[in-house]
Amino acid sequence: MNLDQFTANWNYPTSVRSGIGRIHELADASKELGIKSPLLVTDPGLASLSPVKKAFQICQNADLNCKLFTDIKGNPNEQNVADGVAAFKNGQHDGVIALGGGSALDAAKAIALMVGQNRPIWDFEDVGDNWLRVNAGGIAPIIAVPTTAGTGSEVGRASVITDEENHVKKIIFHPKMLPQIVILDAELTTGLPARITAATGMDALSHNLEAYCSPFYHPMAQGIAIEGIRLVKEFLPKAVSDGADLEARSQMIVASSMGATAFQKGLGGMHALAHPLGALYDAHHGLLNAILMPYVLKANRVAIEGRIVRLANYLQLEDNTFDGFMKWVIELRETVSIPHSLSDIGIDTAHAEKVAVMATEDPSAGSNPISFSAKQYATIFTQAVNGHL
Repeated sequence: MNLDQFTANWNYPTSVRSGIGRIHELADASKELGIKSPLLVTDPGLASLSPVKKAFQICQNADLNCKLFTDIKGNPNEQNVADGVAAFKNGQHDGVIALGGGSALDAAKAIALMVGQNRPIWDFEDVGDNWLRVNAGGIAPIIAVPTTAGTGSEVGRASVITDEENHVKKIIFHPKMLPQIVILDAELTTGLPARITAATGMDALSHNLEAYCSPFYHPMAQGIAIEGIRLVKEFLPKAVSDGADLEARSQMIVASSMGATAFQKGLGGMHALAHPLGALYDAHHGLLNAILMPYVLKANRVAIEGRIVRLANYLQLEDNTFDGFMKWVIELRETVSIPHSLSDIGIDTAHAEKVAVMATEDPSAGSNPISFSAKQYATIFTQAVNGHL
């Protein structure tokens, strides 16, 4: 295996440096953006592990005044962002290094946004032209270093932040929240447990798949999505079975970035349900999407069957029908040990009506191939709880 094949620089949708060991370019990237005092934002589970220690040491060796901020929940909330802003200002920092999984990257981007604002974070929710309220000049420069292959937040212009008072996830958006430099070093993902590798990898699949099924016209995103799905098909089982497989890890971290690039075309019902469930139950986002996937696909069948058949052909599935594709999805979930139902992770139907209404109100619902009613979302949710396909 030639790992040099994964070493490359590209500019889409931002400046990306891909390759094993490229974390060592972190200090140079900081200096390139004029960052002398970075706030390194990561989640508490990573704080004592090798990727953070390595990044911190690289910054110190380059005489950068780097400090850590780790007060982030698995589903980051307004208070986490406010605490990060306080740490940024108290430490007189001039940039943000976002290092970790989706929660750390989302929180870091929101912190970088909010350090220069005088309005509450919810004023910048991705609704209408709210983003025009942002003082764009106050946004701190951002370097993103993902340590999971799932959300693709490193190439996104938004953060998902939980409004705990109202038990809802909200998308905070501004074009300048897109990190200026991304380092994709798959070696940083080798320490992930198999269950997290599986859940985050299925999240990458959900991003690519929902983007592919979105009815909106964006042929560039469509092309990215279909190849991202192929990479997940080929390499997710390998990454789960052997966490040290650097080829599989490299392909999955790219598939993750591809998913987040592709969903400029839109997401859909998986995310419309996963967002309220994450807010209400504090469950892992990628795992929710993985469980919901076949139930939403089945509900969308009448609108997506033709394109799923084309996708099945591209993936070279033995059975290239819609049913064959569904069979592949279910077998993939079984291979990487994803539970079949939401009840398997402690979610019941007690709040079915509330979840359904929240799903219709979620921004992701607007790009689902079918405009589901609350009643239809309640049915999909109930089927996913009970495991009825």
